[in-house]
Amino acid sequence: MNHFKTKHYKLLTLAFLLLFLATATNVFSQARKTINFDNNWQFIKEDVSGAEKPSFNDAQWTKLNVPHDWSIEGPYDRANPSGRGGGYLPTGIGWYRKTFTVDKADAQRICTIEFDGVMANSDVWINGKHLGKRPYGYTSFAYDLTPYLNFDKPNVIAVRADNSIQPASRYYTGAGIYRHVRLVTVNPTHFKHWGTFITTPVATAAKGIINLKAEIENKGTAGDYKLQIDIVDDKGTVVKTVESVKNIAANASGLISQDIEIKNPKLWGFDAPNLYTANTKLYSGKTLIDNQSIPFGIKKAEFIAETGFWLNGKNLKLKGVCLHHDGGAVGSAVPLGVWVERFKKLKEVGVNAIRTSHNPVAPEFLDLCDQMGFAVMDETFDTWNSAKHNGEKGYNLYFTDWWEQDTRDMILRDRNHPSIVIYSIGNEIHDDLSYPEGYKKYKMQEDLVKKYDDSRPVTMALFRPANSKVYLSGFAEQMDVVGQNYRENELIAAHEAHPNWKVIGTENTHVLNQWLALRDKPYMAGQFLWTGYDYLGEADWPETTNNQGLFDRAGNWKQQALQRDSWWSTEPVVHIVRKSENAGAGNWVADWTPNDFDTYDNAKVEVYSNCDEVELFLNDKSLGSLKKPANDSPREWNVTFEEGTIKAIGKNNDKIVAQEAFTSAGKPAKIILSKSKPTLANNWDDVSFITATIVDDKGTRCANADNLIQFSITNSGKLIGVDNGNIISHEDYLSPERHAFAGKAIAIMKAAQDAGKIEIKASAEGLEAGSILVEIVAEKTKP
Repeated sequence: MNHFKTKHYKLLTLAFLLLFLATATNVFSQARKTINFDNNWQFIKEDVSGAEKPSFNDAQWTKLNVPHDWSIEGPYDRANPSGRGGGYLPTGIGWYRKTFTVDKADAQRICTIEFDGVMANSDVWINGKHLGKRPYGYTSFAYDLTPYLNFDKPNVIAVRADNSIQPASRYYTGAGIYRHVRLVTVNPTHFKHWGTFITTPVATAAKGIINLKAEIENKGTAGDYKLQIDIVDDKGTVVKTVESVKNIAANASGLISQDIEIKNPKLWGFDAPNLYTANTKLYSGKTLIDNQSIPFGIKKAEFIAETGFWLNGKNLKLKGVCLHHDGGAVGSAVPLGVWVERFKKLKEVGVNAIRTSHNPVAPEFLDLCDQMGFAVMDETFDTWNSAKHNGEKGYNLYFTDWWEQDTRDMILRDRNHPSIVIYSIGNEIHDDLSYPEGYKKYKMQEDLVKKYDDSRPVTMALFRPANSKVYLSGFAEQMDVVGQNYRENELIAAHEAHPNWKVIGTENTHVLNQWLALRDKPYMAGQFLWTGYDYLGEADWPETTNNQGLFDRAGNWKQQALQRDSWWSTEPVVHIVRKSENAGAGNWVADWTPNDFDTYDNAKVEVYSNCDEVELFLNDKSLGSLKKPANDSPREWNVTFEEGTIKAIGKNNDKIVAQEAFTSAGKPAKIILSKSKPTLANNWDDVSFITATIVDDKGTRCANADNLIQFSITNSGKLIGVDNGNIISHEDYLSPERHAFAGKAIAIMKAAQDAGKIEIKASAEGLEAGSILVEIVAEKTKP
């Protein structure tokens, strides 16, 4: 939508980010080898006896690459066991197998396989030996393959993923190996997996103190080992080098802690998300035996009872959204490029914080938050022991046995991300929270979090606390930060009765009074809107998607996003919306093309704006000016509809600073295409969104058009999903066609070769077709 303002924010290119993530731990190949293990898996969507055995014949299975979510392939069916929680998409059991070899030169080294997530109840075998089971599909985990490997001969790894136990979730989970996989080889003495922890206890413009703790695992010989730490800035310059030596016994671990001072550091913040890298090198004598590269930021984040959230000495509001882990048409196997486009739009509307609802996210999601300057509430679970409706067979079945390991793994994996400012250990938990017995379950989780990261506060999203009496029993006053979903008046009253409580809105709606609770109460640290994007599941048939997002699945702005923009944007904005039906009936829409011109007489119009004054025009005739209300409410007009153009002009100090106009559309005439990115690199994470818009002969969007659009693409590219944002559409996401919704549809595409151009065409019966080119470029090398 070209009428939205352009904002500039610091963002490394996707190509650089992907290359950095791929090579950061492979700089010194003689020490640590990290191999992308995503390609060339065999897959079958059924339960197969004996598939864990190396001799099993999988030649007839489907060959594919992971990440892979087979559930999003559909079809939608009201009878699917996933039900309203899983969006009526398929569930079941899938097997993955991969054959690979390991060089005999690595026979004395340790080989580990790392999964960023398998949905769900995964079992993993290597050469027929069972390595372990992980019920929680959001957990990242690793297995040591070393004892069972063949060298210079084939090895077979087999993964069984089972999400047939339903209903397993109140929202869409996906199915299969839906995140990245790596093979890591290290020497017997090495950095322990997730064993390096970086904090910045001093973070000012004049000085930064970096504390780095590195846990070294020695499965080799006893001796002195040297740790060299190079601190590298975002230009690639080494700004500080320090060394430590520690004697570590055989079959033991050693912890090295080092404080590193940096003068005049570049602090990490929302507008300037400056990052450093700690290159850690482990030596035995003069031989480099292991290395890691860990990005981090120098910052000071704190919550203060009287004044809310502070970052680097500045009092700021956390203007957040909750996000589920699916990416719409791509399901739960989400290319990073999808999150790049989504995060850009969230930034544009003024969002500076994200709550990971309600589970650990993919690690690259947090990398992107670091890169783009989002604060993060990192969350563990949606349920403890007590079940929730439409998810009765979810994590509640496993909490008792698995909460400790799953919590530990999330904290160890995530704690070096500067974006994370607070942890949440539960969402709307239905367990008995009475004090003191109920509090013990909270406390055991909080204590575990702080065992591995005591640099951040812990909260949970309390559910109807006035009913559960946690404000009166003593439970809430023990929390680092009191988090509550909705009912802002209760949270306000609780703080004003207990001024020493730190408080935050963990889940909030889009209505005005909830915004005012954040705007007008200094002690309210922030709020997280439900939600940033529409998400799959938690919907009643024929709906398949929860539609409470600022943006729909396809990335289209919704009414609440336009209004939020007027509240949270730092730049002048003006947005016009009208009720879709006569005399104030129907939904809010952003156009001037009614369904029926003959029966649409009285248009209720609202303008969302942060400008001091807004004047509305219809066909160049002024309908009057309105000043900005003190409570940020929208400005309203009742307009006698006329075909033509409606326009709003925003002024500050009598100067025009923003405007928006809509013109009534004629009959659909053609399709025009636009692209989110003009170039693509040939890798799994890089995507471009192609938007097909049906317009009249003057180029005005036909907001009521629902033509079936056919997409075609040359062999140099591939479509990975189509969508239109319609929550009651049951169309196939992998089909090359989609009905337009509100005159638009999207196709998400990747490159399929390393050079050339990709041509995408969109056609519909009776309309002039559209086409567009995307250039394939080589991946950029690290500067």
